[in-house]
Amino acid sequence: MISTISMPPLAPTPTKFSILYLGVNSGTSRHRAQSLMRLGHKVQIVDPCAFLPTGRLADSWVHHTGALGLAGSIRSQVLAAIRSAEFDLVWVDAGNLVSAELIAELRRRAGVVINYNVDDPFGLRDGNKWRLYLQAVPFYDLVVVVRDCNVSEAYSAGAKSVLRVHMSSDEVAHAPRTVSASDRMKWASDVAFVGTWMPERGPFMAGLIERGVPLSIWGDRWPKAKEWSLLKRCWRGPGLEDEDDYAMALQCAKVCIGMLSKGNRDLCTTRSFEIPSLGGVLCAERTPEHLALYDEDVEAVFWRDADECADKCEQFLTDEQWRIRVARNGQLRSIRNGTSNEGVTQQVISRAFDLVRVETPVLA
Repeated sequence: MISTISMPPLAPTPTKFSILYLGVNSGTSRHRAQSLMRLGHKVQIVDPCAFLPTGRLADSWVHHTGALGLAGSIRSQVLAAIRSAEFDLVWVDAGNLVSAELIAELRRRAGVVINYNVDDPFGLRDGNKWRLYLQAVPFYDLVVVVRDCNVSEAYSAGAKSVLRVHMSSDEVAHAPRTVSASDRMKWASDVAFVGTWMPERGPFMAGLIERGVPLSIWGDRWPKAKEWSLLKRCWRGPGLEDEDDYAMALQCAKVCIGMLSKGNRDLCTTRSFEIPSLGGVLCAERTPEHLALYDEDVEAVFWRDADECADKCEQFLTDEQWRIRVARNGQLRSIRNGTSNEGVTQQVISRAFDLVRVETPVLA
């Protein structure tokens, strides 16, 4: 059973802060930074990835060694980017490129330094990617995680204070679009999956196809699948980086498949929040967290394997009224859950400034 997470009601933030946002300036990281701006905070975004060498070799080095040998250069360039500026708060998003030494320096510029990580840095999937993050955990005032298992793991790694929140959709990026006839012609599908290939996903999707599910897949790396000869006729292109394209693919699908990353110990993913926000039907693996977020067969549908997923898809495709009700109910439930960026970032900010500052660990 997952722990209950109490989400505060959305309300104006009483105090506006100057925030240094140290994170990737794209994707869901940028969405979180923009949500802080919408709440009225003054936000300066500095993307540590901008200071890395370009090319696949550099990306591989960062992933497999944890940016070995690069932390000092990144630290110098981040400090040069902010010059002599001071902040009320530093928000480090992810943190795989942020060293404990950089956090110590940023503490001289800000009252509070926090980390938010939507990934699973304490798991085994990513090897050494989180080397710098794990070294830096004790130096944050607050460590924010999105998995129950990460709470105790963060404390074991030396965290002073840990907050567990839900992943979240974005009020702007995942707001329903107006769909034109030409949009529907381009993006319409019966059953859609938008996401990257992973080893466990190939057999699952092949199982759906073998059961006759009319599947459409958008995502990277799918030609690597052993089942590619079967899957390629359902593959409609690479990952959808454009926010409008992503929204259209989910909005124009009758059913949207939500897949977990087993290596990331997922019980839900960002799709679990984005699909209902966009008004789509979430059809995902049955987990304790999904069952806590949505009423099964009323606000979303769940399955245990490819066969049950195929059954659910078949039922939805032949029962339009049920499909419409579930989509609408899921969208309303996502609003009631408060699992959107402004609600979550406001919760993080409030907790950060409620903390009593404790003595900072001394760097060895």
